[in-house]
Amino acid sequence: MDRRRGGRDRGHRRGTGIAAASGGDDHDQPITGDALTRASTVAIAHAGGSRVSGSEVSDEQGYYEVEIPLPDGRQVDVHLGRDFGVLTAKAEHDPQGDQS
Repeated sequence: MDRRRGGRDRGHRRGTGIAAASGGDDHDQPITGDALTRASTVAIAHAGGSRVSGSEVSDEQGYYEVEIPLPDGRQVDVHLGRDFGVLTAKAEHDPQGDQS
């Protein structure tokens, strides 16, 4: 879900700390329902953030990917297995968070 790959623009809906992302790429499917709730809870706890800004099922680095924005402008992409166990987590600077 790295916005640098293919320059995809995603719309995000926020609510109670969980968001569902929809995108312009037919292969990207957001996590929904109970799976979104479980994945969000695990990712937020792991990354130390407070909300989810995007999600994806069947990401190339795991079964689920959850994006967690941090107050310092970085975004943590948390990759989870089918069992919602954390596989990897990578923090990157989010250029959309810049206020310049």
